[in-house]
Amino acid sequence: MEGCSYYLAMVLVQLIYGGSNILIKFSLAEGLNPIVFVVYRHVMAMVLVGPFAYVLERKQRPALSFSVAAKIFVLALFGTTIHLNVYYAGLAYTSPTVACALSNVIPSLTFLMAVLLGLEKLKIRTARGQAKVAGTLLCIGGSLVFTFWKGGYLFKGFVKRPLINISVGEMRHVKENWIKGALLILMSHIAWSAWLILQAVVSKVYTARLSLTTMICFFASLQSSFLALFLARNPISWRLEWNLQLLTIVYCGVVISALAYYLQTWCISYKGPVFAAMFSPLQVIIVALFSAIAFAERLHFGSLIGAFLIIAGLYCVLWGKRKDNLVAEQTENGKGVLEDNKVLENDISVINPVTR
Repeated sequence: MEGCSYYLAMVLVQLIYGGSNILIKFSLAEGLNPIVFVVYRHVMAMVLVGPFAYVLERKQRPALSFSVAAKIFVLALFGTTIHLNVYYAGLAYTSPTVACALSNVIPSLTFLMAVLLGLEKLKIRTARGQAKVAGTLLCIGGSLVFTFWKGGYLFKGFVKRPLINISVGEMRHVKENWIKGALLILMSHIAWSAWLILQAVVSKVYTARLSLTTMICFFASLQSSFLALFLARNPISWRLEWNLQLLTIVYCGVVISALAYYLQTWCISYKGPVFAAMFSPLQVIIVALFSAIAFAERLHFGSLIGAFLIIAGLYCVLWGKRKDNLVAEQTENGKGVLEDNKVLENDISVINPVTR
């Protein structure tokens, strides 16, 4: 049952992120300043999680050295300040469905960074090593096809007219902006993959997860406040009213920056960054279904091909990763390293990150 909790937690995280994309898209269209939004949501999360961290972890909280504090500062820089601000800039030029579809490159990007940093073993002469390399290339190639190949429409929305018409004029996208938005979102995902890698390193030296989440939110709000001195100096941008923008800030501050950050830190500390990253493709399914019903969005033929390549690449990486785990388990049990074909016999089913 404990093993299932990690899977359920990551599925919940993707549901949270999928819902946030819709709210954030509307709020940005209504004039919400992205930098102000990042500051507010992390201040709210820090105020919410801080008291729990102080009370529940006061006896088990490790000493905070300058080295650990610097790592947490860099962690907040990659995972929040750079990732979120660049992501929201890209989201303004494209749809939530495309933004979530491009998140499918996160597992392969995370795996590639882990290999380059020596955190992931890669034996290129084995079948499992070749599967992980091929999967990485397929995933990245699929994201490029999804972004740049715009063929004729293959599917229509479930409804003829959008069920939600908030700022419809601003929500429409011109084709020239899709490439710009997609490139910005891909840059943000590179920063997010670096965050997943660094999170695995930091969680080993600072095991108090609630306190770690609080400090990430503190540094994120501090860094974005510094950016706001140059990019968000209009006092009107900081004004809060009872509207959709306030709802978005509360939702993202409480549910994402507080709950989702904690759940991801918890899963990464036990399962590693690649495990957390491989659930990202769920976002595109969640947002695509909602967008097809609420916004009457349609997918291009190129998007279908790109999504197929992304999913195929993802499964190749997961298959290779699973075989690595089986080999490691056999070695730890003193039975020696099994050959690839033996491992395959013990793992006849392809790994599904949602249903296994």
